[in-house]
Amino acid sequence: MAKTTQITVAAESRPGVLAKVSRALADAGVNIVALCAGETAGRGKIRMVVSDPARAKQVLTAAKIRCAEEGALLLSLEDRPGALARVTERLAAAKINIKCAYATTGGSASAQVVLVVANPEKAERALG
Repeated sequence: MAKTTQITVAAESRPGVLAKVSRALADAGVNIVALCAGETAGRGKIRMVVSDPARAKQVLTAAKIRCAEEGALLLSLEDRPGALARVTERLAAAKINIKCAYATTGGSASAQVVLVVANPEKAERALG
């Protein structure tokens, strides 16, 4: 488990927004490690973990793309039933709310899971 930074872009949901964001990061040599993009009532929210959060924020701001950052946890879990349940039950027992979660298995024996919580340090202690 590692503490990381999630970059969030909130924008109008329309064609080309994700393309603009990903091109700006690619041109700056910033790799997108994990991505979650959703829409609600015509507004899109792109959440991502990147290889260099400070550089990503700088690049997106220069491209006139409003972004924010927040602490998150990046976990590597076994890709099997119950792995996520055990982690989320421990966080629930410690009264830690999960604001956002996304994951990928990549077809391997492990899954990469991003959890955004109000207090990453407390969550890290709860997960030991």
